[in-house]
Amino acid sequence: MTELRAWRQFVVLAEELHFGRAAQRLNITQPPLTMAIQALERKLGAPLFERTQRSVELAPAGRALLPEVRRLLQAADDLPRQAQAAAAGVSGRLRLAFVSSIAYGPLPAWLRSFRHANPGVVLALREATLDIQLEAFASGEIDAGFVLHAQGAAVPPGLQAWRALREPLVMALPDRHPLTTRRSLTFECVASEPLVIFPRSIAPSLFDAIVGHYRARGATPRIEQEANQMQTIVNLVSAGIGVAWVPSSLMQLQRPGVVYRALSDVPLSCDTSLVWCEGAYPVVKRFVGHVQAAQAQNPQSPLPHPLPQKKAP
Repeated sequence: MTELRAWRQFVVLAEELHFGRAAQRLNITQPPLTMAIQALERKLGAPLFERTQRSVELAPAGRALLPEVRRLLQAADDLPRQAQAAAAGVSGRLRLAFVSSIAYGPLPAWLRSFRHANPGVVLALREATLDIQLEAFASGEIDAGFVLHAQGAAVPPGLQAWRALREPLVMALPDRHPLTTRRSLTFECVASEPLVIFPRSIAPSLFDAIVGHYRARGATPRIEQEANQMQTIVNLVSAGIGVAWVPSSLMQLQRPGVVYRALSDVPLSCDTSLVWCEGAYPVVKRFVGHVQAAQAQNPQSPLPHPLPQKKAP
């Protein structure tokens, strides 16, 4: 690899087209400059300048290389700024996963404001459930993620988490269901209804909380169909397959054929937490701080708090 110093000498000589003036600009004597250009030409295997006793002109190879060398030197000069920006978290790439439910809540606003405040950060977004996100963290495919879980569930070892959102669970009903005539429901009304629910593997703490509530009330959930994504669950409800427990943010998904109702005697809620690896890159920490600040400024949302850590076995 040719040193950048030799390329800088080439550019100065190309601008001056005079060895004496170029050497003066470079604060060196003419002989070392002549030797440096000759060495550069030998490495390239082509002349960069055409010399006579009275003039110095760029050779075809020199004319072709000059714009590229200027870009190279500009990029090299820009490296300290890029390093400082990366260290401050204002540039780089953030690979972010998220569960579908938060896309109907504050996530779009958070992403919009983060991109506006940090135009040097490239966002790579991926919709994924908790189980997929844990695999992606383990393989190094994502930097942070929003996950859905039961209230107060512990954080897997090796990850840090911050609760971004807490919301009640509401019931999604087919719009022709007799219960839609009521503005408020009780658990007794829905306890025997066929249920559309996500598999336990994608949100075990929330699945257990829902099933546990049934059992605590002396009921057994009739699981009619399972689906991974909240949008799919709501679509199956629209098809009349059953009813479903969904985060209240899903009420923003106004799917034809679906009606949402709160249950007056069911205290079930769910949390959406932002999780990231311990020792995360500065850009990840900047995103976490941005979301925390944005959430704190929103008086409509409950204040978040750190989650308990699950001890490694």
